[in-house]
Amino acid sequence: MRRTILLGLAATCVALSSPAFSKDQLVLAIGGEPEQGFDPLLGWGQYGSPLFQSTLLTRNHDHSPEAGLATAWALSEDRLTWTLTLRDDARFGDGTPLTAKDVVYTFNAAKQAGGRADLSALNKASAIDNTTVELSLNAPRITFIDQLMTLGIVPNASRNNGYREDYGRRPLGSGPYRLVEWQEGEQLIVERNPYFYGPLPAFERLVFVFTGEESTLSAAHAGQLDLAAVPPALATNLPNHMQRIVMESVDNRGILFPMQPATGEQAASGAPIGNDVTSDLAIRQAINLALDRETLVDVALNGFGRPAFGPADGLPWSLDDEAFTAPDSDRANTILDAAGWERRSDGLRYKNGQPARFRLTYSASDTTRQLLAQVSAEMVRPLGIEMQPTGLHWDEIQREALHQDAIVFGFGSHSPQEVYYLFHSQHAGFGFYNSGYYTNPIVDSHLEAAQAAAGAEEANRHWQAAQWDGNTGYGFRGDASWAWLINLTHVYAANTCLDLGELGIAPHGHGWPITANLLEWRWTCG
Repeated sequence: MRRTILLGLAATCVALSSPAFSKDQLVLAIGGEPEQGFDPLLGWGQYGSPLFQSTLLTRNHDHSPEAGLATAWALSEDRLTWTLTLRDDARFGDGTPLTAKDVVYTFNAAKQAGGRADLSALNKASAIDNTTVELSLNAPRITFIDQLMTLGIVPNASRNNGYREDYGRRPLGSGPYRLVEWQEGEQLIVERNPYFYGPLPAFERLVFVFTGEESTLSAAHAGQLDLAAVPPALATNLPNHMQRIVMESVDNRGILFPMQPATGEQAASGAPIGNDVTSDLAIRQAINLALDRETLVDVALNGFGRPAFGPADGLPWSLDDEAFTAPDSDRANTILDAAGWERRSDGLRYKNGQPARFRLTYSASDTTRQLLAQVSAEMVRPLGIEMQPTGLHWDEIQREALHQDAIVFGFGSHSPQEVYYLFHSQHAGFGFYNSGYYTNPIVDSHLEAAQAAAGAEEANRHWQAAQWDGNTGYGFRGDASWAWLINLTHVYAANTCLDLGELGIAPHGHGWPITANLLEWRWTCG
């Protein structure tokens, strides 16, 4: 019943739109709400604009840093100390000043929180004065600057309206908008922050509605939405009053393989570890060779995407020669034969009595991942490998499948730090990243050398060597720890009166990355 009321309210908003109101409010359905709320200490804002909070630096369209809360920044010659000068006119949404104490609290608390913001390299944050912050590192970390561009600043806990345990449900920041109401599972209403130091956004109020894929499209056709995220498979079915907006991305999907044999060992969560089929390199290589990625783009994405061969295709820290032009089933069969996987009368291959059969698990609520799993399974079946597409909820995946099933995951970041998470043994079994327990000491050494590099060009050589250094790597020519499938194009339906300005390259879809340039949005109808 509340869902009906919600969409009715949205429809009323649209019906009231007139020249007097047309620039005041937008109704958006652009993805899911964050499970842990709008708390930067726990990860909010790492994949897009934090909306309620400001960051020390911002990211330009070419990914270079620009001033945010900080007007000047410098890194010491030994690359261990960042010094930043803050603007003196920043205020939180309650009108109180933002000072260096708030920045220091945010960074020190985020380090302790252990959320998505990786501050493991931070020794401590210190306030030199009200507008000067010093961030000292334990060791040089080339990717630390990314946290300056993504970690939203929260009010320090010692002040009025400061950070509390329920901050994620009651966020207070110095960003362009502040919270009005959050009905979890249904809608979020925000309004302009009148104390925002930057140019005020064109829209007084934004209403984010949390609808499923089918109900989002229905609401768009009913005239209830101004902007909607559209699954690629449905991207040609847009209402006449809306235009298709295409946002390029580094948002990928791929199959993560469990890399260890099943020995009965369990993770700290109790989830079983290992898979006797996917731990065999020949299986992983054969699957990679059999997949027709161009067809996956056509079938699962309706053409809105491109093939993927690594975690950061097209970015400076990724190799550009990992791709192969077409599937090669002959080579895949040769690899399987040589590794002792024998085909039997039932069509399956076996090795030491073990059938080449395993579950390919995906999020049950994601139609794109479902299609990718189903079509990929059909592509490898002629090899004698049976991947069993299995839809589960994320809590079920974490509880029973995370370390023993092949899983259709999605990643994609503006930072090479994500490559470190995915493939360094330090993160084996930790969260979703390296849930397959991938370990390779040589890859670890390349990743560590990248982090310690003096500059981006030197670091990129090491990031690329981790993928393939001529002898080993996490990529297809090495350990083939993943079968990367596709890179998505993010597709939206927008009211023809809504101008979204110059869109950048989107990371993974969490956190509403399309809102990164929200201050450029305009309503063009009178």
